[in-house]
Amino acid sequence: MRYNRLTRTDRTRTMKLPARLFAPALLACALFALPAMAAEGFRSERPVVDLSADASLPAANDLFVASLYLERDGREPAALAEAVNREIAAALATARERKDVKVQSDGTHTWPIHGKDGRQIEGWRMRSAIRLESRDAGAMSALIGTLQSRLAVAQIGMQPAPETRRKVADEAVVAAIRNFEQRADVIASALGKRYRLRELSVSEAGGAPVHARMRSAPAMMAEASPAPIEAGETLVNVSVSGSIELID
Repeated sequence: MRYNRLTRTDRTRTMKLPARLFAPALLACALFALPAMAAEGFRSERPVVDLSADASLPAANDLFVASLYLERDGREPAALAEAVNREIAAALATARERKDVKVQSDGTHTWPIHGKDGRQIEGWRMRSAIRLESRDAGAMSALIGTLQSRLAVAQIGMQPAPETRRKVADEAVVAAIRNFEQRADVIASALGKRYRLRELSVSEAGGAPVHARMRSAPAMMAEASPAPIEAGETLVNVSVSGSIELID
């Protein structure tokens, strides 16, 4: 009887052949099985409840804000722009002398003036504005009175300063979360369950600032000082929404 002797290389090749054939199939099975195992592992059969709560706290209107503007007409756009820019530059220089008042440009707009036929351009109108901010109402009032020799007042208002709003918003967030927890407790207790927080989101909104809209430019130029307004408060609203998972 004859036996075929296999060399070491032949034996190695013979043993590796099945692995090469079945490796792709095994890998494919594993890839299909992993998502199913993951989904099965993270799937929750417990009830989930969506709910929301909010809180509103008053923030003092401690920042005085005013918008002043200059509006002129002219036939030549370049000459009109030069005249308006000169007046605005002078107003800004005057305002910068008051260290307790913050001043900045607030936009410039130019548009054509059409004739009676509505097609032919007969001139141009230019409007340029500045914005004033201060926590000192007396300093703001005095500066506005000075600037009224050049500019008209568009509006005057009060709103919370950024640091005031931030402080009140943080307090409102805490209050809204407490309200959310209280509502979650009520729901879970009514169903005879405990709960676990799943998701939570927080959003903030503020009320409109107090404004005193002023009269037209000619009337305002004749006034010595702007009309007084009551500072009051602005409500800062915070909403909390999320979901809870009920557990035994």
